Amino acid sequence: MATYMRNVFLVSSGMSSRSLHRLMGKRTFKELQYRVMCTSGTEEPRKLDIPQFNDPQVQAILKRITGLDLEKVFRPAREKHGRSSYKLVSEKKLKELQIEAEEKAKVRLEMPPVVAERKPIHKIFARNPELRGLDSSKLVFTDISFGLRDRDRLIVVRDPDGTLRMANWEERDRITQVYKPRPRRQIEVPKLFEEGQLPVLFSEERHEMVLDAACTQFEPDAADFIRVHHRVYEDLDQTTKYDLLRSTRHFGGMAYYLAKQRRIDGLLVDIIQRYLITDAEDLIILYHMMHPQCKSAQETKEKQLKGLELIKTYIQCDSSQTGKLELVLQSYENEQADSTTDQATSTS
Repeated sequence: MATYMRNVFLVSSGMSSRSLHRLMGKRTFKELQYRVMCTSGTEEPRKLDIPQFNDPQVQAILKRITGLDLEKVFRPAREKHGRSSYKLVSEKKLKELQIEAEEKAKVRLEMPPVVAERKPIHKIFARNPELRGLDSSKLVFTDISFGLRDRDRLIVVRDPDGTLRMANWEERDRITQVYKPRPRRQIEVPKLFEEGQLPVLFSEERHEMVLDAACTQFEPDAADFIRVHHRVYEDLDQTTKYDLLRSTRHFGGMAYYLAKQRRIDGLLVDIIQRYLITDAEDLIILYHMMHPQCKSAQETKEKQLKGLELIKTYIQCDSSQTGKLELVLQSYENEQADSTTDQATSTS
């Protein structure tokens, strides 16, 4: 492997074998790879008190409150002008098509993972000051063997000052995209993810597009992936435009983030205003799962509360928008009372 990689590098750089040996130092590429594999074991993740995003119960709640609006899920990315086509089908066939569409929609609504940010790479193999100034550019050595996972692929950088080190995450992402390009992912990070560009996209209500682009461009544990998602969630919470993500694969991630940050009141107001009381109950249950020591969680557990009583307990004990939530909940109860009265009148 060391000889093969050396030849690959020589062809591209035009350097002699002797010069390459000076750049790499006494350690061969194969020796470096063995050392990395022996010392790069991941630490055991620290157990948290709150349930993780991939917890089955959390996933079940998030899928329920996401909703399943087939028209929104299957809406075309671009408007196409042309003749509409219609088909006459039996009622049985129509039900089969509806079930098939719902199954396809569930696949499209699979949520992107929420994981902890990856730790920076600060691994230095050797410092060779005698190589300082040999080249003004960094030299990158990459193991291009087949069958390796991207995370296991050895990528080493020789800095102009003579330091031989592991490539950092930004360098790894760019080099990996060169050798194993992924569809629609760019080598350089697009400017749309810059802090100055995001507010412009938010003003055009393109939050979902930004999140989709982030899922394509970044790994789930990349700092930019997490930063962009949090910026989108913060803007939606400030502008109360939660419905932009409803029935998309990103709604669950937003709800999880707000529950984790103890800021579900705005989303709860929006849900109750749409008379989605079951979703409101689910959101508070998620909040209680993540903050089991809060007062409303304790009281709910003690009294075995459900439905409107559970919602009212949260509003009274832990809400930061008590007045607003009480108002929208009262409006819902009045609407339900009027509806019940109308049905009784029409029956009699």
